[in-house]
Amino acid sequence: MTLVADQTGSVLGTPAVKIRDEADAAAAKARVGSLLARPLTASGAVEIALLNNRALQAAYNDLGVSEADLVQASLPPAPTFSLVHLTGAELEVERLVTQNILALLTLPRRREIAQDTFKVAQARAIEATLATAAEARRAYYRAVAAGQTVKFLEQSRAAADAVSELAKKLGETGALPKLDQAREHAFYAEVSGQLAVARLKQRGEREKLNRVLGLWGGELVYRLPDKLQALPPKPRTSADVETEAVTSRIDLQIARMELAALSKEYGLTHALRFIDMLEASGVSRNEIKSGERTPRNGYELSLQIPIYDFGEVKTKRAEETYLRAVNLLMDKAVNVRADARQSYQVYRGAYDIARYYDKEILPLREIISEQTLLNYNGMLSDLFGLLTDARDRISANVQSIDAKRDFWLADVDLHAAIVGGGGMSTVGGGQMQRTSAQND
Repeated sequence: MTLVADQTGSVLGTPAVKIRDEADAAAAKARVGSLLARPLTASGAVEIALLNNRALQAAYNDLGVSEADLVQASLPPAPTFSLVHLTGAELEVERLVTQNILALLTLPRRREIAQDTFKVAQARAIEATLATAAEARRAYYRAVAAGQTVKFLEQSRAAADAVSELAKKLGETGALPKLDQAREHAFYAEVSGQLAVARLKQRGEREKLNRVLGLWGGELVYRLPDKLQALPPKPRTSADVETEAVTSRIDLQIARMELAALSKEYGLTHALRFIDMLEASGVSRNEIKSGERTPRNGYELSLQIPIYDFGEVKTKRAEETYLRAVNLLMDKAVNVRADARQSYQVYRGAYDIARYYDKEILPLREIISEQTLLNYNGMLSDLFGLLTDARDRISANVQSIDAKRDFWLADVDLHAAIVGGGGMSTVGGGQMQRTSAQND
């Protein structure tokens, strides 16, 4: 776990931790409790996931199994002991000690292959850690955004409820026409419906966050921030995300490691194509005839030669397996470059959209709302215009929350596209489509 902890710590800021015993479990539980005692942050969610996600711990157990396989592959093959005892007219006892000579001769090469395989297992553990961290961040941002939407709609419904009650009283006095009363009540009902949908979504997103964090029981009572964190002053700039991704992506490193191991396996298979098995046995035999004991010692050499194909079949299989890995590596390199480019484009687009809502759309909506209310109070506009503006203002604010959420999801996707550990999110389907149309 040393390499896994070092690399994940440098990338995530929180090293991977394997829970080995009750002491580790108690320390992890105490740390999770301290993180849940205060409003949860994105980095706190990642740390909890790394400590509490059991699927991730299972991946670390797989790494332990690979380590055991490495140790076993590094040891010479154990000899085989045989004892034959025959009785009848005569007594014969035969003892054999058999050793796989071919396995001994190829042990250094097989040890190198086992070491490469173990490095792949370490890289897969790193990949699982990065994937869990990315999933935790995505779930966190979605849950916080859903909560922020609910809070805004609750405030809007409270205002709509007050206006609806006022309209009812004015209608009872005859000061407000029945049509305007119906419009006020319908507006309140619409906001209530939107709030019910938002609450349902909030519960769903929070459960997704609970799942990736591995929380249950009393741990579910934790607080999330009231709103998403502010946008950074400037978006992240990268001179060449393709080069950075090709250098850093963990899945590409895994493919390279697997190719190196297959190359060594192919070389070993080609070298041993004319012989499949070579064993040497030391034989000690005692023969007893007519009361006389006659000891005999010797050796036995066994080898298996593929006389039907002279090793061409297994050599061809190893060659095709190696070439397949070469082609898959090249294909993955192309996909990694495309992922990096696409993720950066989505990231910049999401930032520009969220920034536009903060700097342009929402301030304009505030001005429109103030002026519409002044015109209504001065009887320069009717109730229909006031309600229309209120609906537009609610829609703009909800879209602004979604745009900010999409930016933070795109930020997670860009990080994953560069270092690995997770596919792209379905970032703001509607908003991303609108962005593409505007760019076109």
